[in-house]
Amino acid sequence: MDECLVILKALADQTRLNLVNLLLRHDLCVGALAHRLGISQAAVSQHLRILRRAGLIRGEKRGYWTHYAVEKDVLAHAAEELGTMAAQQSYTAPACGRALFAKDPVFREEVKDMCKRCCEQPEKLKGKPEECTPDQIRECHGEVKDHPCEEDNKEG
Repeated sequence: MDECLVILKALADQTRLNLVNLLLRHDLCVGALAHRLGISQAAVSQHLRILRRAGLIRGEKRGYWTHYAVEKDVLAHAAEELGTMAAQQSYTAPACGRALFAKDPVFREEVKDMCKRCCEQPEKLKGKPEECTPDQIRECHGEVKDHPCEEDNKEG
């Protein structure tokens, strides 16, 4: 994920995105890129340095000039990671995220007493969980059969 973040930061500039689009079509040198984008060669060089550090492009010496090309596999990997993120199943979370996280074994221990410590709507929590009215439970946790906090109190 860290690699993807570096790539996204590098692509978060319109000029660098334009450079990548040009380089996807043709291997070009700094002078050609500067001419096509209407910016200085020094500006192109600075943008290429950022793209190189992100692993998005590579340079190949050809005579006196270095021609640049996109590392398509790196770009494809970042796109794949974004696709994986976008394909993740979303959950309809109740107003309090505790009920959602309590179902996940990774977070179960961390959220055992979330409503007592960091409920997303602490102003709606009235005393101990067993003192909450059905309306308060519904307002804090959404439509649940029993108060989620009471389940954990029974277990531990």
